[in-house]
Parts: sequence; structure tokens; C-alpha cells
Amino acid sequence: MSSLISENLKFLALIFKNKDVVIFNSLVALGTLGSQQLYSFLAFNCPCAKERNYLYGLAAIGVPVLALFLAGVILNNHTWNLVAECRRRCFKNCTAPRNLLLFGSIIGQSIVAPVTWSVISLLQGDAYVCALSEFVNPSTLQNFPSGYGPETMAKFPCKDVPAEVVHFKEEVIRRLKFESQLIGWLLIGGVAVSIFLMKCFKHCCSKISFLQEDYWSQYSSAENTLFNRTSEVHAKILAAANVKQFFGMVALDKDEKEMIKEFPVESVQSTFQWNDITGVYTYKEINGFPVYSRLHKWAKMAVGETTDANGKEMELLTV
Repeated sequence: MSSLISENLKFLALIFKNKDVVIFNSLVALGTLGSQQLYSFLAFNCPCAKERNYLYGLAAIGVPVLALFLAGVILNNHTWNLVAECRRRCFKNCTAPRNLLLFGSIIGQSIVAPVTWSVISLLQGDAYVCALSEFVNPSTLQNFPSGYGPETMAKFPCKDVPAEVVHFKEEVIRRLKFESQLIGWLLIGGVAVSIFLMKCFKHCCSKISFLQEDYWSQYSSAENTLFNRTSEVHAKILAAANVKQFFGMVALDKDEKEMIKEFPVESVQSTFQWNDITGVYTYKEINGFPVYSRLHKWAKMAVGETTDANGKEMELLTV
């Protein structure tokens, strides 16, 4: 059981391993906050009708949350690395622990925007008031006149409240906003405690030292940055060569001409090479020396420094 718990918690190393992820998640949260405020100001319009209020309020919170979550999954590179790993390697490396770790990483990074939207919606309270106004029990309101049911209560978020009960409007809205904001603060507290516990479990379950893990984070960030920058330049130079081959000339600006002179491209990487550096990566050590990525592993194998047989695997994943 302890081994299973340990395996299930190791995905947390993915979420906090790279400082760039924290910065990106902060930007996502701020963007979601701005979008939610803009939506509330421009588009939110409670129907103030029985049964419609509940559906509209839930949709105002739930549909954006679902859309933001799916967008986060789609835009997450982990998703497509998992797909590539399972398809190209015939599920060879798609074991249950690794899948669990990777799914945890995908979900962890994809829920930032949905949680932000939910929290802001609950703290603001408009959607909650709209959704649950019709369920307020009139008997819980002191001196509330008889003869009014859910149809009347559903109108409280709007201006067309019957004159006989209009002075109860403020109390009803205040009560519902209290409930909404309480849930919002509890959600914030739950998320904060969860992050704290995940940080603790992450460091407890890691099989490498804190400094080495920090170095791995820096290496991964540097490798991704340099790889993307180099691939962009390589693709542009290769495209320029092919365009020139077709037209007999190619229109380049001064910087592009200097770039082509400085970085001559004579060949392209084979599909086998691309497959070797793509997909889920399991941290490995070879004769006590770490291998930090698939590209790192490929480079060592390319110069004959290692083979797979000498690798000691650890269940710490990256992509």
C-alpha cells in the first residue's frame, strides 16, 4: 500500500519541478480572472424565472470551467507526448504507474484556470444567487407574507420583485452571497492546503536530492528553450534552401542572410531520431551519472557512452 501511495504521489514532481510552470500558471490565473470579470460585467443576465435560474447559474459556472479544463488539456504538451508514446511505442512504456503520474501532471496543470474561474464566480456570488434564489424557503424569512413560492423567489436577483416582498430582497441576496463566498473561501483553503501537502509529498517521494532536482529543472527549461529556438532556425534555413531550389532564388532580409551563412544546414534528422527524443521520459542513471531527458539519453547513445542495458530507472517523469 505504501508503495502504491508513493507511486501515485510522484506525479507532483512534474507540477512543481519547473519554475516556468508556476509563472505560466500565474499568468493563466490572472487571464482567467480578467475574463471572468469581463463576462460578469458584459454578459451575465439572470433570467429570473423558476427552473431557468438554476440551469443558467450552473451553466455560468460549469460550462466555462469545463471549457477551460479541456483547453488546458489540449494545450498541455504532456497530453500529446502521452499519445505519441502509446501510439509509436505500442504501449511499451505506457505502464499504469507512468500513466497515473502523467495524468496527474496533466490534470494538475489544467485545473488552474477552472479553479480560478470557480473561485472568482463564488466570491462574486452573482451566479450562485441566480441559481439558488428559487430554492430559498420563504418560511425562514421573518414576517415573510404567505402565498409566495419559488416563482416569486426566482425574481429576487432582478428588479421586478413584487412590492409586497421587495424589502426582503437585500436579506435574500445577502444570505445567498454569504453561502457562495463561504464555499469560495473553503475552496481557496482546500487548494492552498492541497498545494502545501503536494509540495511536502513531492520532496518526500523524490529519489534525488533537492539541489539535483533544482538542477534538473534548470536543465529541462534550458533544453526546451534552446531546442525550440534552434528548431525554428533550422526549419527556416531548410525552408529557404528548398524555396531557392524551386525558384532559383529566395527573398531574405539581412538578418536571415547572416543566419544562413552562420548556420549552414545540410541534412535533416531522420524519423527514428525524432521518435527517440519524443514521448514520456523516465529519469535514469547510468553508472551513477544522471540522464535528464530523452535528448540527453539520445546524445549519450549517439557518441557511444551508454546503452539502455546500463540504465537504472526511477519513477520520476518528464516530457
